[in-house]
Amino acid sequence: MEQRRSSGLAWGVILILVGLLFLAMQFVPGWADFFFNSYSWPLIIVGVGGVFLLIGLLTSAPGLVVPACIIGGIGGLLYWQNLTGNWESWAYAWTLIPGFSGVGTVLLGLLTRNGRTIQGGLWTIFGSLIAFAIFGSFLGAGSVLSQYWPVLLILLGLWLLVQALFRKR
Repeated sequence: MEQRRSSGLAWGVILILVGLLFLAMQFVPGWADFFFNSYSWPLIIVGVGGVFLLIGLLTSAPGLVVPACIIGGIGGLLYWQNLTGNWESWAYAWTLIPGFSGVGTVLLGLLTRNGRTIQGGLWTIFGSLIAFAIFGSFLGAGSVLSQYWPVLLILLGLWLLVQALFRKR
């Protein structure tokens, strides 16, 4: 019964917020232009991620934090690409998607107070950033990445070496 109550609460809050948004758009015409122009359509995807996050938090289903971060991250990435017109960056920007799941995993670990989950999420973020740097350096992200991505590999190697040397037996 508690799950049904939480679910009703989540959907009630979401419907109130959406209704307030549409009501505000009727009284402040600039808002409608912002939300429905050709540059802001990806914000709808970010909003869907926000809805997942809200449902997860209100219904005590912290596992929804991970897909919320993935959906919201992809929406943010699409917003940036749409705003700049840099659609060819998708050739390497897709490597950020595991990082978005890592952010969700870190948040899940914080919500459930699980240190191993947090650590796993941080490793996922780190791996995603390394992949972004490597793919970006070869596929046009800029000269800074193409020069210094080996430094990330060196830092990863040092981190693994230090962890192996000082790990408790």
